Amino acid sequence: MKEPKLFAILPEYITTPDGMAIDSNGDLILACPNYAGGAPGCVARFDKDKNISKWFDVPVLEETGIAAPMGIAFGPDGDLYICDNQGWSGKDELQFKGRILRVRMNGYNIVKATTVAYGMEHPNGMRIRDGYVYVTQSCLSKVKTADGKLMSCVYRFGLDDENIKITNTLEDKNILTTFITHNPNCQYGVDGIEFDKNGDLLVGNFGDGAVYRVKFNDDLSVKENKLWAQDYDVLKSTDGMIMSDEGNLYIADFNNNAVVMITPDAKVTRIAQSPDCDGLDGGLDQPGEPIIWQGKLVLSCFDMVTDETKVNTAHELPATMSQIDL
Repeated sequence: MKEPKLFAILPEYITTPDGMAIDSNGDLILACPNYAGGAPGCVARFDKDKNISKWFDVPVLEETGIAAPMGIAFGPDGDLYICDNQGWSGKDELQFKGRILRVRMNGYNIVKATTVAYGMEHPNGMRIRDGYVYVTQSCLSKVKTADGKLMSCVYRFGLDDENIKITNTLEDKNILTTFITHNPNCQYGVDGIEFDKNGDLLVGNFGDGAVYRVKFNDDLSVKENKLWAQDYDVLKSTDGMIMSDEGNLYIADFNNNAVVMITPDAKVTRIAQSPDCDGLDGGLDQPGEPIIWQGKLVLSCFDMVTDETKVNTAHELPATMSQIDL
């Protein structure tokens, strides 16, 4: 297996790094929901020399006074779309306060911020393709299944949509497709999301450690939604994911402090793993999101969740990020 190395020790205004994207200048953009407290939810920037600076604090929801940016993606016009996952903290008053935001920037200044959708339970991962933004919602707790297992879904919105009210039920017209998490020990739904070279949508079901492939008809309706890759002995959870130019899918195995690669023929291989650690030596300290930047696989280390399914046992500061040579 490969040895993870230290990418960055993060400044004090970042306590839980998460989603990433690359802007038109080639800079690495990092979303920081900061669930561990101490700082507002923000977006930071690494320049080409790996110098980090805060780009902007994400506009808060007036009703709650907070913002919690997780998945992010750039639209074709350079606007940044953001999953504001307020409900991740588990606080009842925030459960259905999530938003999809669209932010237009001029340098470090926000020119305009609009709400694409609001009232969401758990918006998490995000990708943009062909005029639409695709968002994983990790929980649909209002939808009761016959066996009591958790349902989750992917929502699809037009890039110019505004103020769509989400009910978090199957009545929502923007639901693209749904999923069931079968693992009774980890009832957490879809999270990582990515497109392959064929334009198929790959979606990771976190609790099952499974990746599904969604194929489309010509009108972009769903043609099929089928299990594509799963090996629970190797991959325990599917958080963020990124596709390489070679067609390999890299996945942050959040529960297992590991990174897994799935080849185009659906072979699942663990390429790096760390024990419980603080990340200061580059160890994978609960990796949440991968991205390929400057020829390296860069991973944000979320380092906050502790339960019997996780290698991680404690949250430590400073927050860190790791890198792996490809």
